[in-house]
Formats: sequence, C-alpha cells, structure tokens
Amino acid sequence: MLSVDEAIHATLKDANALGVERVPLTALPGRVAASDVIARITQPPFSASAMDGYAVRFQDAQKNARLKLVGETPAGSMSSSSVNEGEAVRIFTGAPVPDGANHVVIQEDTKREGDEVLITEAQDRARNIRQAGVDFHEGDVLVQAGDVLHEIHGAIIAAANIPEVEVLRRPRVVVFSNGDELKEPGTDLQFGQIINSNHYALCAMINKWGGQAVYIGRAPDDRAAVKSFFEKAEGADIIVPVGGASVGDYDFVKSAFDDAGGKLVFEKIAVRPGKPTWFGQLGNAKVLGLPGNPASAIVCAALFIQPLVRRLAGFPQGASLSLRKARLAEDLGANGGREAFLRAAMTTGQDGALMVSSAPNQDSSLLLPFGKANVLIRRLANAPSAQKGDEIDIVQLR
Repeated sequence: MLSVDEAIHATLKDANALGVERVPLTALPGRVAASDVIARITQPPFSASAMDGYAVRFQDAQKNARLKLVGETPAGSMSSSSVNEGEAVRIFTGAPVPDGANHVVIQEDTKREGDEVLITEAQDRARNIRQAGVDFHEGDVLVQAGDVLHEIHGAIIAAANIPEVEVLRRPRVVVFSNGDELKEPGTDLQFGQIINSNHYALCAMINKWGGQAVYIGRAPDDRAAVKSFFEKAEGADIIVPVGGASVGDYDFVKSAFDDAGGKLVFEKIAVRPGKPTWFGQLGNAKVLGLPGNPASAIVCAALFIQPLVRRLAGFPQGASLSLRKARLAEDLGANGGREAFLRAAMTTGQDGALMVSSAPNQDSSLLLPFGKANVLIRRLANAPSAQKGDEIDIVQLR
C-alpha cells in the first residue's frame, strides 16, 4: 500500500497544465491566465473631471471671483471650448477637461448668475481632475501569465478595451457511479436500496477546485456495462468511478477498467477512510477510483482529486496537501497503523486561535458530519494520543 504522500506523488506524475482557450470576461473568476494581458488603451484615455462643477484655471478661482461661462461639457462628449483667463466651462463627472483648465470648482462652491459663475468658497489647490493614465497606460501588463483571475479582473480588463482573455483549459472530469442498489432521489425505495448521492458533492467540489465535472450516470453491477461507462468517458482528462473499488464478487470497476485498456498504477492507499482508492491511466485520461462509502469518497477526493485537478488547471499552488495548524478543542486518542483524516469543525477561539473539534462519529458511511465539517484533522500512522490545546495539522475541506 502507498502512503498518502506517495499516492499524491503518483497521481501528479506527468500531470501538466492543459491547453489554452479564449473565454469572455464573464467567465474569468477562478481561471488561470495563459499569457500576459496587455492594456490596449490608456485609462482614463483623457483627463476627466472627478466632480460636477466648472472647469477653470486655478489662478482665476479666487473667492468672490466672477468668471465668464463659455461652454458646457457633459460626460461622453468632447467640448469644443477651451478655457482662457477669466473663463469657465460647465462640466460634469467623467467629462473631458477642456484645454487650458487645470482645476474643477465643485458646483457647491459656486453660484450661477446668468452667463457668469461666482466662486463662493476659497480654493486651496488645483484638484478634481483625473489625469489621463492615472489608472494604467497602453502597453501596461495588467495580468501576468499564471495569475489566478478573480471577480474584479473582468472590470480591469474590460476597461483596457479587451473583450476576452486566454486562459488555461479546465480539466474535464467525468464522474460515474456504480451499484445496483443505487437509486435516484425521489425514488420509492425497495428494501436494500439506497439513494445515489455521492456525485452531487463530488461534482460540486471538482467545479470549485477548477475542474469541469460531468456526471454520466450510474453503471449497474455488470462488467461489460461498467466497461461501456469508461468508453463513454472518452475525451476526459480525469475519470472518477465511484463505488465497486473493493474486492467483492460484485466489484467490477477495476476489471472493467482493465478490459477497457487501462493500466493500473496502484490499488490501495494506507489511509482511513478510503483504503480501496485506486489509480490508473486510460489513454490520455487519469483514472482515480473512489470507494462508494460517502466519507471515503469525499475525503479521498479532497486528498487526491483536488491536487490533480489544480495541477491540470495550471494553478501555481495547491497541487499537494495544503496543511495548516490548529489547536484541539478536545482530547484525541492514539491513531492506528493507517494515516487518518477526521472530519472536524474549525472555529476561532476568543484568543483568535484556530480551534478544531472532530465529529463524534467518524463512520465512513455517514454524510451528515460533513454538514458542519469544514476541515480534516490529519493523524499520522501510529500517532500517539493528543490533548486538548495541542497543535495539530488540518486540511481545509471547504
């Protein structure tokens, strides 16, 4: 059996970022830039008024001065007026500043009297003009290749007059379930049947990690039928069969994988939960088989599928276990011979320290503990008991 770290290393071997695609600005958050994004224009492209008021020469804007109104410039238009000595142009926020002006008197500091403007308040310095290029200039690098794009990048890039961006392709992750006992939500269950539920969590997690999850259905407990599901997954970057991972008489997934031409890399991991998790290669697709028990499937997805998805998606960090430290809120007993990952809730104590409490029942069939669990407590093989207040490693779950 491989250790957790050895299994992660094996799944990431020869895993490289995928190809490049162009996407609209609405699809940027969470994607990785494939190339530098260079501004096409200067922003703002002209010196613009920051306020509603009057564009003037600062030296003319003395308190009680009367200036001749010679024009008006709303936003979106180019004034044909220029400002000379003793003159003012009515201007609005965002409008281009006319030639000759170096100051905007806000309208609250003025009084309009016919074709004249009376300055009613002293002006301490030239202000209220946003100079051309104060945000960025044509040719500036707005985003570097490898940057992870967030929600605001769309606005920044749009302001540079760029409608779409080159990003690294998200890995296509095909998921299917296996088991005659599985039925869909809303079904009238017969005795011995259970609801097919794991894929709802797994697909959502994969999408959040930067993949593109595609669920193709439930394969029955039949070797040829399971093989056909591997064939349906053609074009996937990662295939995730859920269930049928053990050695029972009706566990056909690994044998069907072999029938489909797959090459097994490993078939067990010294981890609890999730010992039967296995990994192989089918054509260009990496295949990571998960046990059907909910905790085994979800925990092992977080440990092994997450770094693989993030590596293929091109994320600069995250292609390994991302460990943090927290303090135990209760005592923990000694661990057994397999590395264990306990579902736990992390909170912030009164002193600001991160505190974790493990779920009281860690049975691998249980889903409900994940409702409150936001981290996994990592317990090394044969770890001794730990006491309340001890620092311990945790893995972020959500």
